[in-house]
Amino acid sequence: MKVLVTGAGGYIGTTLTRVLLENEFEVTALDRFHFGEGLLPDSDYLTVVKGDIRNVDTSIFEGVDAVIDLAAISNDPAGELDPTTTISINHLGRLRIASLSKAFGVSRYILPSSASVYGFSNEVSDESSRTNPLTTYAEANLLAEKDILSLADNEFTVTVLRQATVFGLSYRMRFDLAINGMTKGFLQNGKIPILRDGTQWRPFVHVKDTCKAMMTVLTASPKKVQGQIFNVGANQQNYQILDAAKEVAEAINRPFEYDWYGDPDHRSYKLDFSKIKNTIDFSPELKLGDGAREIERAIQHKDIDVDDPRSITLKWYKKLMSDGVKI
Repeated sequence: MKVLVTGAGGYIGTTLTRVLLENEFEVTALDRFHFGEGLLPDSDYLTVVKGDIRNVDTSIFEGVDAVIDLAAISNDPAGELDPTTTISINHLGRLRIASLSKAFGVSRYILPSSASVYGFSNEVSDESSRTNPLTTYAEANLLAEKDILSLADNEFTVTVLRQATVFGLSYRMRFDLAINGMTKGFLQNGKIPILRDGTQWRPFVHVKDTCKAMMTVLTASPKKVQGQIFNVGANQQNYQILDAAKEVAEAINRPFEYDWYGDPDHRSYKLDFSKIKNTIDFSPELKLGDGAREIERAIQHKDIDVDDPRSITLKWYKKLMSDGVKI
């Protein structure tokens, strides 16, 4: 099977590409590589294309059996930097890729979306719960979900994955993700900043586990995943932020020291992940402590540069824009 991965040079994409290759898939990796080239492995089964989902040539779909459409402005703060651009990529760009996939005979399309579409809820939300996007990033994801699901038919299988907040070591490292940033903060400064007031809920999933979910959907019977939305994570990994920070500190044997910052976070959601377990037997394997410890080891062994400006998405986008690069 030949799989087109958009956003293949990103935090999740660099891991997913390797997982696909290890499982003997042929991969076409599309990215603009704003966060650096050379992040993907050498392989006879990998074709790397530098391009933009908003205008890439349709020849990229030649021989493709499945698409995993990761390309996106990748978090809430970056999404607010230029809302028009966020909509043009996260909604319209991915709708373009999905529409072309269908037109060129691709049989499967997977949209990795975000649990941020739930926004705020005092209830435990499942896939049938009301959505409440509070940011441009979340709104663009929800618009993409709705439009792309409408393309599904007997010849074109569409699945949406609402990913929990991702964490863990990656080839394109990010320290603007909660667990990763906490680990870095404890190691560098002995304490971490926590956005007030720490009671907000977040679900978490390791980057390898969300890639595992994509693989599970990719190989599942079309009848099980056609037109479906799945929350990706585990019920046990719903955490209030303060408790998540305590777990990170304990995992890397650091005292729990923190400072408050900012205004209270209006995003808070706790999710139910029963559907993905019951439908396609997916369960995450890695916990918060596993992610914290692997990042700690990588920092100590100098396998990653904690001061790399590309590891903070918003700051890097601002630099690119100041340098005249079109996002």
